[in-house]
Amino acid sequence: MENLTLLWESTGIYNLESGQAIMTAVGFLLIFLAIKKGFEPLLLLPIGFGAILSNIPGSGMTEAGGILYYLYGGIKTGVFPLLIFMGVGAMTDFGPMLANPKTLLLGAAAQFGIFATLLGALALNAIPGLDFSLKDAAAIAIIGGADGPTAIYVASKLAPELLGAIAVAAYSYMALVPLIQPPIMRALTTDKERKIEMHQLRHVSQTEKIIFPLVLVFLTALLLPSAAPLIGMFCFGNLMSSCGVVDRLSDTSQNALINVVTIFLGLAVGSKLNADAFLQPETLGILTLGAIAFCIGTACGVLMAKLMNALSKTPINPLIGAAGVSAVPMAARVANKVGLENNPHNHLLMHAMGPNVAGVIGSAVAAGILLNLVH
Repeated sequence: MENLTLLWESTGIYNLESGQAIMTAVGFLLIFLAIKKGFEPLLLLPIGFGAILSNIPGSGMTEAGGILYYLYGGIKTGVFPLLIFMGVGAMTDFGPMLANPKTLLLGAAAQFGIFATLLGALALNAIPGLDFSLKDAAAIAIIGGADGPTAIYVASKLAPELLGAIAVAAYSYMALVPLIQPPIMRALTTDKERKIEMHQLRHVSQTEKIIFPLVLVFLTALLLPSAAPLIGMFCFGNLMSSCGVVDRLSDTSQNALINVVTIFLGLAVGSKLNADAFLQPETLGILTLGAIAFCIGTACGVLMAKLMNALSKTPINPLIGAAGVSAVPMAARVANKVGLENNPHNHLLMHAMGPNVAGVIGSAVAAGILLNLVH
């Protein structure tokens, strides 16, 4: 009987705490959303499974010697987010942005949500039970850029204890782009504006595509070195794709490498979804602020596009401003879809890719500013 008692006391059922049961259910919910609803499955599936593994009592997976403990080292050091940025850069075409450089302003305007949310996070400290430091607020604010790797990178540097909630919020809102953005876009534009047809973009030469990432890295090094890791890896990936002489390296970055790192990144993020860290009042504040940040970023991009259309000699459809957030290429597809709903001949995808790519650069620059001022 004594041995049977010891065996029973060593089981997961005996040692399972209520918080661990709740977070295990959260893990299953993320897996359900990934598989059944298609919400960012590449990340939510491994994050959800990592959450289940990290909440198994007595498994030791998140402690020294456990696999999740070592995988988290890739986030703690910033390696995983940076490698993903390199892969994203290899998959990105700067052509639409270079063909219409004005769209850089739309990418910049959409980052206003980041800095508005920084103030909002600090304001929440007035609510009893919430206590966000300046570092915490900066890490939460980056959710507004709708850029998962950047959010994880900044959170790992400024507020590692909030990493799980920030990562889940960032990728959840990225997955909900098709639901969140259209109502905001319709509310801020008129039917006439949504029907605006834009001129065809000019052809961008390969030389321009090669020079731009090199110039961007050079300017970043001179003006904002703290953003160099993100911008540098993004530009390196893009240069491999644009130059045309390292196709094997580019293909590896776009496929095999980014897939492997995505698996490890998701499991490592899931390891931070343990009950002690996630089931806190701050988590609800993070989820709320993340949604507000995303909405503000979308609205600011649309409003900037409306202003540019009013001042520009060539027509600019304000819908493309919503693509200024960094959810590539989903935000651009949403802008195109809403445009087609109002005008079947209105193909905005390539026009929207300009601010979409600019948004990736903008969120990385915003991250660099926050790291420089707050860290």
